[in-house]
Amino acid sequence: MHAKNRADRTDRPSRTNRTRVRGVLVAAALLAFAGAGPALAEGSWTSHISGWGPGSESRRWADSDRDDAVTTVTFQGCATGNNDFKDADLQLYKDVFGPDKAYGHRSNHCDTSGWGDQSSGDYYFALEGVRSGAKLWVDTVTTRY
Repeated sequence: MHAKNRADRTDRPSRTNRTRVRGVLVAAALLAFAGAGPALAEGSWTSHISGWGPGSESRRWADSDRDDAVTTVTFQGCATGNNDFKDADLQLYKDVFGPDKAYGHRSNHCDTSGWGDQSSGDYYFALEGVRSGAKLWVDTVTTRY
């Protein structure tokens, strides 16, 4: 009977092991909770640009203004017809009845351009011009709002 009790004791987890398991479970729960925090931006989309000239417009997106995220457009992998890309002149617009409201030009050097936190509404950006080339190609365009 003495041997059976010893076997029973070794089959049960020790107090130290139970404490470790409990600690791991608590840590995992805390990490999951920390990861469930608010998103940094209400929304985003990714696309590309192929042969845009001045006046070309992006797709529209709806910003509900449920956060304080700034509106940004990021270009990666930029080129012009002569492969001498310098920058692209972008303008953010709010799609409204009548002439669309402009929010200012930004010179994008194949990086990120920002326009601050915008009010709710439908937005798009337009290519106003390209320095060193007539057409613009961008491998990845990421818009966050």
